[in-house]
Amino acid sequence: MIAKWLGKVYIGIVMVFLYAPIAVLIALSFNASKSRVLWTGFTFRWYRTLFGSSAIMKAFGTTLALALLSAATASLIGLFAALGIYSMRKSGRRVMLFFTNIPLLNADIVTGIALMLWFVRFLPLGFSSILLAHVTFNIPYVILCILPKLETMDIRQFEAARDLGATTLYAFLRIMLPGLMPGILAGFFMAVTMSMDDFVITYFTKGPGVNTLSTLIYGEIRKGIKPEMYALSSVLFLLVLIILIAVNILTGSKEDKYITKNKEIG
Repeated sequence: MIAKWLGKVYIGIVMVFLYAPIAVLIALSFNASKSRVLWTGFTFRWYRTLFGSSAIMKAFGTTLALALLSAATASLIGLFAALGIYSMRKSGRRVMLFFTNIPLLNADIVTGIALMLWFVRFLPLGFSSILLAHVTFNIPYVILCILPKLETMDIRQFEAARDLGATTLYAFLRIMLPGLMPGILAGFFMAVTMSMDDFVITYFTKGPGVNTLSTLIYGEIRKGIKPEMYALSSVLFLLVLIILIAVNILTGSKEDKYITKNKEIG
């Protein structure tokens, strides 16, 4: 009983350390004063300034476009990559998983500089170079989200559909894809979040005149932190929270439907 209570206290302390700074940030975004220590009243002034800034809105549009395009592309490539890895023998699968994990463990600055050198040689730096860079570092996340779903699927249903005369494409779309959808959605939303959050790789691969929210915030901080940056960070936190809730709801409902369908077939 005491151990359980201590465990809850420990988890509570961890949650406070994780979310107390974010709570302070959100509170400061509604402070009428520019001071970080003096509360002078509640206001939406900084949010109005935020949404009235053409530079921030342009950076937000670029960030959102990059996140959605890179996540969609990485999800498609990651799906076929996961299917290819799953079809390998155990030795080959271990080798491919080893190489898949390298970008996750590699320092972002190493990946950013390497991609910058590659793009400078073959591609002008700009929106397209950032997009390719984001697709590159998002693919491993998608693969590692889809592979566990492949491991838990009953591949015999796909083989039975093929034996009964279904084409490979039809069997894949009707049998395998519904079961993989929770993993695909999880990988897609994770890729969206990682793309919106990235700074280092974006900083090294972006061209002149192209800004995302992360690079814009970095440039503004060097001049001094403005209150609208608090508002911007609060909006980003809310956006990521909505994405997290959406991915849990969508993946949960898709998985429940797939399990129910399999029980009916069984």
